[in-house]
Amino acid sequence: MDSYIDIRFMEDDEIPIYFIRNKTFTKLHKALHDQKQTVIGVSFPNYKVKLGDTIRLHGNKPALDTLQQSNWLGGLAGYCDVGEILPVPENIEGYRTVSRKQPTMTLKKMQVRIAYQKQQGILKTAEDIKAYERQYKEKMYGSQSLDNPYLELKSSSNGQLYRVFIEMGEIQDKSVSGDFNYFGLSKIATVPWF
Repeated sequence: MDSYIDIRFMEDDEIPIYFIRNKTFTKLHKALHDQKQTVIGVSFPNYKVKLGDTIRLHGNKPALDTLQQSNWLGGLAGYCDVGEILPVPENIEGYRTVSRKQPTMTLKKMQVRIAYQKQQGILKTAEDIKAYERQYKEKMYGSQSLDNPYLELKSSSNGQLYRVFIEMGEIQDKSVSGDFNYFGLSKIATVPWF
């Protein structure tokens, strides 16, 4: 992992940065999937509490070249300042994982449980169901997950919106090799942090 590209989202009076970031990440996910690309990782160099206005793509130069030549941004290119492919600087802060944090519970499980409890006569009114949904969602996302920044992406298979919660690993001294998923995320492989 010797190279990177910064993609900075341009301020726009009508379109908020988070919207452009979500659309860009959806397109990146599709491009990585279509190219079966597992050597490109992402980071968010301006991450504080929120993900910030920049996505950094990490990889080797040939992989980043292939991605860029595919014109994956399409019409979003006008809303992004795409940098050149540059070598990773020598003086970096360290390495870290950038991974997906998934809730342990799912909405589908909630729907199954509600149907079962209605059938058993446990949930009798609309208020009972709403209270159960509220409790379940608190359990599903928990206070820890809600603290994680997230991207809201649109599924190309069913058109539904879903959240990809991002977890930043601790900064460490040594890099760890491995594959990235089609979101450019990994629980094992690290990216340079600078």
